[in-house]
Amino acid sequence: MFGKRADAPKPRPTTTPAAPGPAAATAATPAAAPAPATAAPPPFVPPGEPVPQDDAHYRMKTTVFDALLSAVDLTELGRMDSGAKREELSDICREIIHVKGVLLSPSREEALIREICDDVLGLGPLEPLLCRDDIADIMVNGADKVYIEVNGKIELTPVRFRDNAQLMNICQRIVNAVGRRVDDTSPICDARLADGSRVNVIAPPLSLDGPTLTIRKFKKEKLTLEKLVNYNSVSPDCAAVMRIASASRCNILISGGTGSGKTTLLNCLTQFIEGGERVITCEDAAELQLQQSHVVRLETRPKNLEGVGEITMRDLVRNCLRMRPERIIVGEVRGPEAFDLLQAMNTGHDGSMGTLHANTPREAASRLENMIAMGGFNLPARAVREQIASALDVIVQAQRLRDGSRKITHVTEVIGMEGDVVVMQDLFVYDYLGEDSLGRMLGRHRSTGIRPHFYDKARYYGHDRELMAAIEKST
Repeated sequence: MFGKRADAPKPRPTTTPAAPGPAAATAATPAAAPAPATAAPPPFVPPGEPVPQDDAHYRMKTTVFDALLSAVDLTELGRMDSGAKREELSDICREIIHVKGVLLSPSREEALIREICDDVLGLGPLEPLLCRDDIADIMVNGADKVYIEVNGKIELTPVRFRDNAQLMNICQRIVNAVGRRVDDTSPICDARLADGSRVNVIAPPLSLDGPTLTIRKFKKEKLTLEKLVNYNSVSPDCAAVMRIASASRCNILISGGTGSGKTTLLNCLTQFIEGGERVITCEDAAELQLQQSHVVRLETRPKNLEGVGEITMRDLVRNCLRMRPERIIVGEVRGPEAFDLLQAMNTGHDGSMGTLHANTPREAASRLENMIAMGGFNLPARAVREQIASALDVIVQAQRLRDGSRKITHVTEVIGMEGDVVVMQDLFVYDYLGEDSLGRMLGRHRSTGIRPHFYDKARYYGHDRELMAAIEKST
């Protein structure tokens, strides 16, 4: 093992000297303030008992942590892969515990070593939660409150941080990995984890009870439309219509509330884009996971310390038009970029997609109109609505029901203008039928039986018979 000493060093102050390489940022997170040199070792804990997250536990953890930092060559550590790093750190921790004569049961020793390795290499107390595939969201409200969403329900966990300083260090580690920053002068930041999971950080002084960290986790298993059918989020026939709309290069807008599954559905629909098409994605924090080979991923950039250098979503969408895209996908439309996206849809970039927050398809069209007005465009309302009516083909509405389940509630087609009104027609709707004895919502997806306005596009791409079969089967 490299860097190991014959005798573990004495505890030292928590201030850690800077070291080059990625390991320096991770190793600069002490788990707690150091214990006095005269402090007695923690009492022996019998096997099988849970590890107490109290002050004594953190003092013991800090003692081992400080000795570990003195015994490890950070430069050499940075050259190893993640698995070798964890194995090497675990071996050094065991030796430190043995040299210092700390009395621990085997289970508690392994738990302590795992926590220290998570602090050095990962995201500390959050690592066990990130490993669970059943968690959709992790919500940290200060050092003492960590909530998770499981099966659509929010619950409090026993996980906690030593203090707000440790939590803030974890937040900075996340955002620094993607070239962003969060501090007193820039207390709001959007970022992402290595797997694409969305991260939002809001720090003091804006967050009064300590740093607030929200992670929208992606499942390790990639979702598809077929899996959404298995989860009863959508019927097979409704899924077939959405698949045909995507394959037929319809312009699709996915609407829904927070946590309704918009990005997941967008990922599912992009799977039906042909492999040879040039696709350009624009996102605030890159989280789309397209499977095609010819994909260009763009991400916005915040202002730097001097207050300059910001690249907005509108800048990205406008630049897309110079990159010879065949499809443009906007992760979330929330501002004046709506106008540029509609312009792209109207100028030959068929099959473009995006998401936005709205409660119904009709509200989605109204929100687009409002976002264009927010951009300062001095256009008559009728002209804006004509842009919307001619650009969009399909609006898919996603919703999270009160039992926590997520459903596709509407597949609505935009067919044109009638006077000053954008005309829409529902192709599929979700009918609520009540709930069962366990409180789960019951319902069914029903086709309205209307022939889709994009039938000619589907026929051009050879999907007309399949489209009509799906429409007529669920009538």
